[in-house]
Amino acid sequence: MAVALKIAGLLAIAIGFVGLFLPAIPGSILLFGGVLAIAAADGFARISVGTVVAVGVLSAAAFAVDYLAGVLGARTMGASKWGILGAMVGLVVGLPMGLLGIVLGPALGAVAAEYFLDRDLKRATKAGGGAFVGFLVGMLAKVALAFTILGIAGFAYFKD
Repeated sequence: MAVALKIAGLLAIAIGFVGLFLPAIPGSILLFGGVLAIAAADGFARISVGTVVAVGVLSAAAFAVDYLAGVLGARTMGASKWGILGAMVGLVVGLPMGLLGIVLGPALGAVAAEYFLDRDLKRATKAGGGAFVGFLVGMLAKVALAFTILGIAGFAYFKD
């Protein structure tokens, strides 16, 4: 049973890492599940419950950053509440379209909402640009958190 859990954990981590870059795969959740499976395989002797909790918190943060970064980027660049709503709608509409939809959806949603609201193309494109930059910053933060998760789990597993 322990070997099967370790194999399942390693597989979940591998797929989770790919999922950091492919939107259809919940990468950070799979990373957490993989660490949890490996920790459970030996009764939390190498990777403690505390370490698993820390990894869970980091995984939740990575998940949240992934979906909120574009919206927050639009807000930072001066989008109104309607532009923020447009970015959120754009994200939801873009999700089924894969990576391109997730990258462009919030930006196009923010642009459309801002332009529809006050017909100011400059403000609308600024909000859309903020959503795009937010996505890129979010992607970098998510990958950094993923490497932190793997580093913490790896250190805990191999420290002896």
